[in-house]
Amino acid sequence: MTQEFTPSADERPSKSQLKREMHALQALGEKIIALRDAERARLPLSDDLLAAVEETGRIRSREARRRHMQYVGKLMRREDLDAIDAVFEQMEQETQRRDLAFHRLERWRDRLIDEGDAAVEAFIADHPDVDRQALRQLVRNARQERQRDKPPTNARRLFRLIRDTAGL
Repeated sequence: MTQEFTPSADERPSKSQLKREMHALQALGEKIIALRDAERARLPLSDDLLAAVEETGRIRSREARRRHMQYVGKLMRREDLDAIDAVFEQMEQETQRRDLAFHRLERWRDRLIDEGDAAVEAFIADHPDVDRQALRQLVRNARQERQRDKPPTNARRLFRLIRDTAGL
Protein backbone atom coordinates (compact mmCIF):
# COMPACT_ATOMS: atom_id res chain seq x y z
CA MET A 1 0.00 0.00 0.00
CA THR A 2 1.62 3.23 -1.16
CA GLN A 3 0.82 6.52 0.35
CA GLU A 4 0.64 9.60 -1.87
CA PHE A 5 2.17 12.80 -0.65
CA THR A 6 -0.30 15.64 -0.32
CA PRO A 7 1.17 18.92 0.79
CA SER A 8 -0.24 20.25 4.00
CA ALA A 9 -1.91 23.64 4.19
CA ASP A 10 1.33 25.15 5.52
CA GLU A 11 3.33 24.06 2.45
CA ARG A 12 0.88 25.16 -0.25
CA PRO A 13 0.74 28.80 -1.31
CA SER A 14 -2.29 30.63 -0.01
CA LYS A 15 -5.12 31.61 -2.30
CA SER A 16 -4.05 35.25 -1.90
CA GLN A 17 -0.49 34.37 -2.90
CA LEU A 18 -1.75 32.55 -5.99
CA LYS A 19 -3.84 35.60 -6.94
CA ARG A 20 -0.85 37.90 -6.49
CA GLU A 21 1.26 35.66 -8.72
CA MET A 22 -1.49 35.55 -11.35
CA HIS A 23 -1.83 39.35 -11.31
CA ALA A 24 1.95 39.64 -11.69
CA LEU A 25 1.84 37.34 -14.73
CA GLN A 26 -1.03 39.37 -16.21
CA ALA A 27 0.96 42.56 -15.64
CA LEU A 28 3.94 41.01 -17.42
CA GLY A 29 1.58 40.05 -20.24
CA GLU A 30 0.38 43.69 -20.46
CA LYS A 31 4.00 44.79 -20.62
CA ILE A 32 4.65 42.37 -23.49
CA ILE A 33 1.52 43.54 -25.31
CA ALA A 34 2.66 47.16 -25.01
CA LEU A 35 5.94 46.42 -26.80
CA ARG A 36 6.51 47.18 -30.46
CA ASP A 37 6.72 44.16 -32.75
CA ALA A 38 10.50 44.41 -33.14
CA GLU A 39 10.99 44.48 -29.36
CA ARG A 40 8.52 41.63 -28.84
CA ALA A 41 10.41 39.53 -31.40
CA ARG A 42 13.44 39.58 -29.09
CA LEU A 43 11.51 37.80 -26.34
CA PRO A 44 11.59 33.98 -26.11
CA LEU A 45 7.81 33.50 -26.33
CA SER A 46 5.82 30.43 -27.30
CA ASP A 47 3.64 30.46 -30.40
CA ASP A 48 0.50 30.21 -28.24
CA LEU A 49 1.43 33.30 -26.27
CA LEU A 50 2.40 35.23 -29.40
CA ALA A 51 -0.97 34.41 -30.94
CA ALA A 52 -2.78 35.52 -27.77
CA VAL A 53 -0.77 38.77 -27.68
CA GLU A 54 -1.64 39.52 -31.30
CA GLU A 55 -5.29 38.70 -30.64
CA THR A 56 -5.40 41.32 -27.87
CA GLY A 57 -5.24 44.14 -30.41
CA ARG A 58 -8.51 43.04 -31.98
CA ILE A 59 -10.48 42.91 -28.73
CA ARG A 60 -12.59 46.02 -28.11
CA SER A 61 -14.91 45.02 -25.27
CA ARG A 62 -13.58 45.84 -21.82
CA GLU A 63 -14.89 42.62 -20.27
CA ALA A 64 -13.59 40.51 -23.15
CA ARG A 65 -10.17 42.13 -22.75
CA ARG A 66 -10.19 41.41 -19.02
CA ARG A 67 -10.97 37.73 -19.66
CA HIS A 68 -8.38 37.60 -22.42
CA MET A 69 -5.75 39.03 -20.08
CA GLN A 70 -6.56 36.24 -17.62
CA TYR A 71 -5.91 33.81 -20.47
CA VAL A 72 -2.62 35.56 -21.27
CA GLY A 73 -1.68 35.25 -17.59
CA LYS A 74 -2.48 31.55 -17.73
CA LEU A 75 -0.27 31.12 -20.79
CA MET A 76 2.51 33.07 -19.05
CA ARG A 77 2.77 30.26 -16.45
CA ARG A 78 4.31 28.02 -19.14
CA GLU A 79 6.85 30.60 -20.31
CA ASP A 80 10.50 30.90 -19.28
CA LEU A 81 10.05 33.94 -17.05
CA ASP A 82 13.74 34.22 -16.22
CA ALA A 83 14.65 34.47 -19.91
CA ILE A 84 11.90 37.04 -20.50
CA ASP A 85 13.07 39.10 -17.52
CA ALA A 86 16.65 38.91 -18.81
CA VAL A 87 15.59 40.33 -22.20
CA PHE A 88 13.58 43.09 -20.49
CA GLU A 89 16.65 43.92 -18.36
CA GLN A 90 18.82 44.03 -21.48
CA MET A 91 16.32 46.34 -23.21
CA GLU A 92 16.29 48.60 -20.14
CA GLN A 93 20.10 48.78 -20.13
CA GLU A 94 20.12 49.67 -23.84
CA THR A 95 17.63 52.45 -23.17
CA GLN A 96 19.76 53.79 -20.33
CA ARG A 97 22.91 53.72 -22.49
CA ARG A 98 21.10 55.53 -25.30
CA ASP A 99 19.76 58.14 -22.87
CA LEU A 100 23.23 58.69 -21.44
CA ALA A 101 24.65 59.09 -24.94
CA PHE A 102 21.97 61.67 -25.80
CA HIS A 103 22.64 63.56 -22.57
CA ARG A 104 26.33 63.62 -23.44
CA LEU A 105 25.47 65.03 -26.88
CA GLU A 106 23.20 67.64 -25.31
CA ARG A 107 26.07 68.71 -23.04
CA TRP A 108 28.31 69.01 -26.10
CA ARG A 109 25.70 71.18 -27.84
CA ASP A 110 25.34 73.44 -24.79
CA ARG A 111 29.10 73.64 -24.36
CA LEU A 112 29.58 74.54 -28.04
CA ILE A 113 27.00 77.32 -27.81
CA ASP A 114 28.27 78.63 -24.46
CA GLU A 115 32.03 78.45 -25.03
CA GLY A 116 32.28 79.04 -28.78
CA ASP A 117 35.59 78.48 -30.56
CA ALA A 118 37.39 76.74 -27.67
CA ALA A 119 34.66 74.10 -27.49
CA VAL A 120 34.54 73.84 -31.28
CA GLU A 121 38.25 72.99 -31.35
CA ALA A 122 37.77 70.42 -28.58
CA PHE A 123 34.87 68.84 -30.46
CA ILE A 124 36.87 68.72 -33.70
CA ALA A 125 39.74 67.08 -31.81
CA ASP A 126 37.33 64.37 -30.55
CA HIS A 127 35.52 64.02 -33.90
CA PRO A 128 37.91 64.93 -36.75
CA ASP A 129 35.44 63.81 -39.44
CA VAL A 130 32.89 66.53 -38.59
CA ASP A 131 31.98 69.15 -41.19
CA ARG A 132 33.89 72.03 -39.57
CA GLN A 133 32.34 74.81 -41.58
CA ALA A 134 28.80 73.62 -40.87
CA LEU A 135 29.67 73.16 -37.19
CA ARG A 136 31.04 76.67 -36.81
CA GLN A 137 28.10 78.19 -38.73
CA LEU A 138 25.52 76.35 -36.60
CA VAL A 139 27.28 77.31 -33.36
CA ARG A 140 27.38 80.97 -34.44
CA ASN A 141 23.69 80.94 -35.47
CA ALA A 142 22.62 79.10 -32.31
CA ARG A 143 24.43 81.67 -30.14
CA GLN A 144 22.63 84.48 -31.97
CA GLU A 145 19.29 82.73 -31.52
CA ARG A 146 19.90 82.40 -27.80
CA GLN A 147 20.91 86.07 -27.46
CA ARG A 148 17.77 87.21 -29.31
CA ASP A 149 15.45 84.82 -27.44
CA LYS A 150 14.38 83.16 -30.68
CA PRO A 151 13.25 79.54 -31.08
CA PRO A 152 16.24 77.14 -31.03
CA THR A 153 16.10 76.08 -34.69
CA ASN A 154 19.86 76.18 -35.21
CA ALA A 155 20.48 74.60 -31.81
CA ARG A 156 18.37 71.65 -32.98
CA ARG A 157 20.31 71.51 -36.25
CA LEU A 158 23.55 71.63 -34.27
CA PHE A 159 22.34 68.72 -32.14
CA ARG A 160 21.51 66.71 -35.29
CA LEU A 161 24.98 67.41 -36.69
CA ILE A 162 26.59 66.32 -33.39
CA ARG A 163 24.37 63.20 -33.24
CA ASP A 164 25.15 62.22 -36.83
CA THR A 165 28.87 62.84 -36.30
CA ALA A 166 28.84 60.70 -33.15
CA GLY A 167 27.00 57.96 -35.05
CA LEU A 168 23.89 57.70 -32.89
